[in-house]
Amino acid sequence: MFLGIGRGVISLLLVTGGVTQALAFDVAVNAPDAVADQLRGASLTAGLLNTNDDQTDPPQSIDILGAAQADYSTLIGVLYNQGYFASEINILVDGREAASIPPIDAPAVISNVVINVKPGTVFTFGTVSITPKAPDVEPTDGLNAGQVASVTALRAGTSAQIEGWRHVGHAKASVASQQITANNPEKTLSASVTIDPGPKLQFGKITIEGGSTVREKRIREIMGWPEGDVFDPDVITKVETRLRRTGTFAAASLSEAETANPDGTLDAIATITDQLPRRYSFGAEFSTLDGLSLSALWLHRNIFGGAERLQIDGEIEGLSGGDTDGVDFRLTGILSRPATFRTDLEAFLLGEIEQRDDPNLFSRTIRLELGANYFASEDREYHYGIGLRRSTTRDDLGDRDYTILTFPVTATFDRRDNKLDATAGYYAQASVTPFVNLSGTDNGVVTKLDLRTYRQLGSRVTLALRGQLGSVAGPSLTNAPADLLFFSGGSGSVRGQEYQTLGVEFSPGVTIGGRSFVGLQSEVRVKTSNKNLSIVGFYDVGYIGPEAFYDGSGEWHTGYGAGVRYNTPIGPIRFDAALPGSGPDTSSGLEIYIGIGQAF
Repeated sequence: MFLGIGRGVISLLLVTGGVTQALAFDVAVNAPDAVADQLRGASLTAGLLNTNDDQTDPPQSIDILGAAQADYSTLIGVLYNQGYFASEINILVDGREAASIPPIDAPAVISNVVINVKPGTVFTFGTVSITPKAPDVEPTDGLNAGQVASVTALRAGTSAQIEGWRHVGHAKASVASQQITANNPEKTLSASVTIDPGPKLQFGKITIEGGSTVREKRIREIMGWPEGDVFDPDVITKVETRLRRTGTFAAASLSEAETANPDGTLDAIATITDQLPRRYSFGAEFSTLDGLSLSALWLHRNIFGGAERLQIDGEIEGLSGGDTDGVDFRLTGILSRPATFRTDLEAFLLGEIEQRDDPNLFSRTIRLELGANYFASEDREYHYGIGLRRSTTRDDLGDRDYTILTFPVTATFDRRDNKLDATAGYYAQASVTPFVNLSGTDNGVVTKLDLRTYRQLGSRVTLALRGQLGSVAGPSLTNAPADLLFFSGGSGSVRGQEYQTLGVEFSPGVTIGGRSFVGLQSEVRVKTSNKNLSIVGFYDVGYIGPEAFYDGSGEWHTGYGAGVRYNTPIGPIRFDAALPGSGPDTSSGLEIYIGIGQAF
């Protein structure tokens, strides 16, 4: 094993009694560089001096002494995690061993701190036994004979067994005994840990604390507390998620009772605090696509005392400039109620008025919908509804009106590791909306599919792929609801092509939406040496066809480009520049896209 000398020096000015003195901090480590770096990074003394390196608030000598004395256990912990169990640590404060200096007799001035560490030889595991083993718990990596004897790995293996027992009902599983033996001549560490699973328990009663203004009966309905069921920590997490998902509560946490009841049940306490009941927001922005946009929102989180949410929001775009040809606006009101009929079912009533003025379509729509969102799990959600839709549209075929009843059904699977900046996992959303004609069109069905997948290559490169399909079946192309037909172009389909410009050329100079859509977006995202900055290359493809399903009779177009991403606490800021590739119209020139989060 290669051994090197790792050294680090930090200097600052220490002012005591009007006297300015130089304080030197020195760490000498006879160990591989990685271990030396970890020791310096973990040192409380180093942290204290680093924090005050600007010299504006130098640490007092009693603080320095306290940090130095605490560093014995701190550094031992680092060494144990790396398999060093025969180490020597000396911490000298002005030449005296820190451990020998009484805190009440701390020097008035400290000018020098030196930490000498001799880690010694790395120990490896001999025999490791953690019993009894919980059902269906996989062995923990790093605990085999001959592997580096890491305390972290031993703790992880013990925690895994305790959690395994908790997941099968043994809520109070704990370590009953442990014996850890270091064999210095052989440089091995053997461990024997005995787990006491304790009795198998059931959920008992739950007490609600915190003074929420939501009625207690409704809180219990939202929680869906499974009194009498076998204990499972995942259920506690699910109950907390249900409370937070309402948006009504600022904090919602559950804690288990310290001891079980004589009847084999375990009680719990739910501590709940409310959000402020009302929220207002106003916004204004300008983009080359939408021009000047204004938005506003009003929200009441508990309007009837049962965690019902009423949200009214509106937006108007294209007030000045932009490329969407006209003014778009939307006004939406939605009333939602969690835990309606069943715990994970949120009912809602929605009303909306919307106007779109796109390059090839003008529409004005009134929509009412009654429905529900079912949260099957953290990554699965289903939407059901029945709605009434009334629209007035104008395209190259003229003005048309229609009224339909809609029956939307949507399933969403979101298994991305990060919704705003995914590097692994996938996202899938499928929606089917049958509609029944009341006037102006024929019966039909709208189908949409959105699939996204991500794969990381090494630590710096991520491949991202998105595929989209769309179909309007039933009415003919000329009789279908014009605002339910598909166009392609823009950030959501093909970057580099002008927004919503690819449709079906019904006749020379007459372009309308298509009944089928195929889209493919691909990106290569590469992190730079600056951890907050990434560069991206992309290529997009889109197809619009006159038939309900792809048959090759439509038109394709493509776009390509590059961009940068800058990471922020709310997600990466996206800047993309794109050019049109192939297609009926490649004259749009450079298109710029700016937003928060990845493109998909």
